[in-house]
Amino acid sequence: MLKKPIKELKGKHIAIVAMGNSQLDFHLSLVHSEKYDEVWVINAMIGVVKDAHRAFIMDPISRFLDTDDAADMTEMMREWLPKINYPIYSCELDDRIPAVEEYPIEPLIKDTACAYINNTVAYAIAFAYWNRVGTVSMFGTDFTYKHNAYFAEMGRACCEFWLAKCMEQDIEVSIAVRSNLLDANVDLKDKLYGYHRLADPTVSYVKDGKMNVCKYSEVVKQNVVPFGIVGRNDLPDETWIERGNVPTLPQDKKLIEGGGPPEPKVP
Repeated sequence: MLKKPIKELKGKHIAIVAMGNSQLDFHLSLVHSEKYDEVWVINAMIGVVKDAHRAFIMDPISRFLDTDDAADMTEMMREWLPKINYPIYSCELDDRIPAVEEYPIEPLIKDTACAYINNTVAYAIAFAYWNRVGTVSMFGTDFTYKHNAYFAEMGRACCEFWLAKCMEQDIEVSIAVRSNLLDANVDLKDKLYGYHRLADPTVSYVKDGKMNVCKYSEVVKQNVVPFGIVGRNDLPDETWIERGNVPTLPQDKKLIEGGGPPEPKVP
């Protein structure tokens, strides 16, 4: 078990890739030449991301090797766990899988003075925080989905808590455009509650490393509409701006001249 942070990770750009739909944005980011110093994968992503550097599987490895409790993930895990040659952080060792290391739970909790870690993704984010990385890019960490109001996984609040701690420590945080984490997939016009009901909503976005606050019409005039794909309202006359990830409603067309926004960078 690690007793102290890994010096080599300080200031590095880390991609954390889990199994939700927004993992697609990780693959797209590679297509768009995005580079990461390390890629950390969650659970079954060990069999998908072939060039990962670390994995986080916080359930006992025996859950996958000795039971069928992981359902359709079981077969993949049994196939790939013995093949992994990079660290797999878990809650206990298993002699059958040499790559498994104990997660540094005691030093991490003592150093961070925090024991709120209720899911595997949160363990990975906490590990990034503890190691003082420079940037965390989140993919596949989707705890709810817009088109399935009856499905949700626990853990979103815990992940957002640790991401907030990262940001307070000046660690840059990036979220995949398809993910609901930190409302990343909420349309720009709908992010600030209350203001989203105005004809020309007040919006906020990051530009050149600084937070900007202005009217949506001002953003459109500058042709710098940040990405976002989900609004607070599901209206039948919602349309899509070509080559952008921003849905637009009829009243927005009055604000847009000369086509839609530029194609956003992923993440």
